[in-house]
Amino acid sequence: MLSVEELSCTRDERVLFDDLQFSVSTGELVQIEGHNGAGKTTLLRILAGLGRADSGKVCWHNENIESAREDYYQDLLFLGHQTGVKRELTAFENLAFFENMHVSNESNDLQGEPKVHGENSLWQALAHVGLAGREDVPAGQLSAGQQRRVALARLWLSNHKLWILDEPLTAIDKQGVKVLEQLFLSHVMRGGIVILTTHQDMFADSDHLRKIKLGR
Repeated sequence: MLSVEELSCTRDERVLFDDLQFSVSTGELVQIEGHNGAGKTTLLRILAGLGRADSGKVCWHNENIESAREDYYQDLLFLGHQTGVKRELTAFENLAFFENMHVSNESNDLQGEPKVHGENSLWQALAHVGLAGREDVPAGQLSAGQQRRVALARLWLSNHKLWILDEPLTAIDKQGVKVLEQLFLSHVMRGGIVILTTHQDMFADSDHLRKIKLGR
């Protein structure tokens, strides 16, 4: 469903990757690896249509994402270093805003039962990321790690087919990592795709994981 074709990128006169090619099908979980500065974040931003490569293209369903942005973004959930959390809203209000803006309009042809949305699902999503009891606290009063958890809670509401996640496990404890592992695996087993970067050792026993290494 997602293909990277002859992608090259240079930043500050340094080649991050050249003639990069790979494809990702439904039901796959892909971990982008590489040392600091290898271009992992840059690659994810290009895949999400938020950055430009020097050459090459990214295609979704055989269409260049540059010419099919609207359709692509309906299928994409991207979580980067910036959480996108509105500081003046509570954790609950942030999720409600996300649900109203994105979830009702997204396409849903993943396998299995569609996710149920509504007020209860928002409380449950925040509980999954360890924010039970903090739902009514303005995000601006939460720590940076807690704000990131608010952003991660969107995953429990999302039926977007493609998740692109840049270091989603930052500031997450071991139990939280296990919960997210199960969520990622559940998503790909339903026919979704997860592409992520992480320094954590994850999915050791999973047949769904594929690793792509950047840099030399």
